Amino acid sequence: MVKTVLSYRCVNCNSAHKKWAGRCDSCGEWNSIKEEAPLATGPKGKTLGANKGRKIILGDLSTIDAPLKRSSIGINEFDRVLGGGLVPASAILVSGDPGIGKSTLLLQAAADFARTSKKVIYISGEEASSQIRMRAQRLDLTDASVLLATETNLRDILTTLEEEQPDLAIIDSIQTMWADHVDSSPGSVSQVRATAHELTTFAKRKGIAIMLVGHVTKDGQIAGPRVVEHMVDTVLHFEGERGHQFRILRAVKNRFGASDEIGVFEMTGRGLEQVINPSELFLSERDTKTTGSVVFAGIEGTRPLLVEIQALVAPSPLATPRRTVVGWDNARLSMVLAVLEARCGISFAGKDVYLNIAGGLRISEPAADLAVAAALISSRQDIPIAPDTVVFGEISLSGSLRPIAQAENRLKEAKKLGFLSAFAPSSMKLSSDAKMNLVITHHLEKSEMPISSSYVVKIVMLSTCANALLHCA
Repeated sequence: MVKTVLSYRCVNCNSAHKKWAGRCDSCGEWNSIKEEAPLATGPKGKTLGANKGRKIILGDLSTIDAPLKRSSIGINEFDRVLGGGLVPASAILVSGDPGIGKSTLLLQAAADFARTSKKVIYISGEEASSQIRMRAQRLDLTDASVLLATETNLRDILTTLEEEQPDLAIIDSIQTMWADHVDSSPGSVSQVRATAHELTTFAKRKGIAIMLVGHVTKDGQIAGPRVVEHMVDTVLHFEGERGHQFRILRAVKNRFGASDEIGVFEMTGRGLEQVINPSELFLSERDTKTTGSVVFAGIEGTRPLLVEIQALVAPSPLATPRRTVVGWDNARLSMVLAVLEARCGISFAGKDVYLNIAGGLRISEPAADLAVAAALISSRQDIPIAPDTVVFGEISLSGSLRPIAQAENRLKEAKKLGFLSAFAPSSMKLSSDAKMNLVITHHLEKSEMPISSSYVVKIVMLSTCANALLHCA
């Protein structure tokens, strides 16, 4: 049986006593010592016990706080992903595949931030200081006053940061850091959890912004415990295909801005250069005469983005046809194929289907369903879609088109880039400056044009040249 430890406290001066007494030794008041209930009950060492802590200060919802004082990194695309700039006392986790350019991006960000008269410390646990200087010379960043160090001991790092008081500290990477009070090797779950907790609480307590670099596993998840993502304020993922020059910095979590915001960079010989107009760059090498090519008007965060969706439908020599997807959800492709076959009568049996998002971009929003369906039909029927047309809309299992968000912003971006027509769901409210030559539809099986039902889907999907194409098909 666990013995309950009693505690006593003076109601006059709030001083604690181990046993009851008639007179308080602190204030001298008589009969002021009262027994108080323990904070928690249970085995010793397993619960909080009888000792109480201090009372925290409570506020209400009507309290008006001062606005966040953001500081510009010096890279507009980086500031966009952060929600408008760097917030003091924030903890940021940057993850990405090995060799994707995380260290290059953060070194450039550190140099640009230091050029704004800010104090920046770059601590690496993977590279020597000479290696970082070589990269800085290659990127022409030697004029920036960035302080470098190579260290993995967390206690030494926190002591240095406390004395130097920088505006920004970059830790590369969290998997190489180790705390001497944790009995495990660096990179283990307990070490990563402990170091991330200490660095995050240190940032909040001292008002220093800290960026942590995190490795990822084979399936793209951040290595280590998932609790690290919950500790930090912002989680940024640096992604891109090795064969493409484009790199995408995506905000997976952001307490100070919009999530799913992206920043587009281009890998060059001088490092990473920001892309001001990614839609124009993604569509710069598009072949307008090829079948299976569709321009999708998407939304990434708060930014409208136009990207090319490529599809190829070819006869399969295999008993089980291939379904290969790059940059989109494989299960979503299977759903679109099932809807086209069940609701529209277009069979893909015995056909290999290849789907690719051009430029190495990854799309996750359901609004790409209609664009994918249009690309598949175009490749299946060998009929090109008009090059001045954009497509967007979500397809339900019944074949109907669901409304999507920010349709007006999508059309404005398409109109700005010279597109003249669009295929979209009918339930859209548009202003006069966003309207285009719209082909609006309710259902994949419905059409207002007087033509046989076997050609209805083509009319919905194809653009202004549909009549001529259908008559010769």
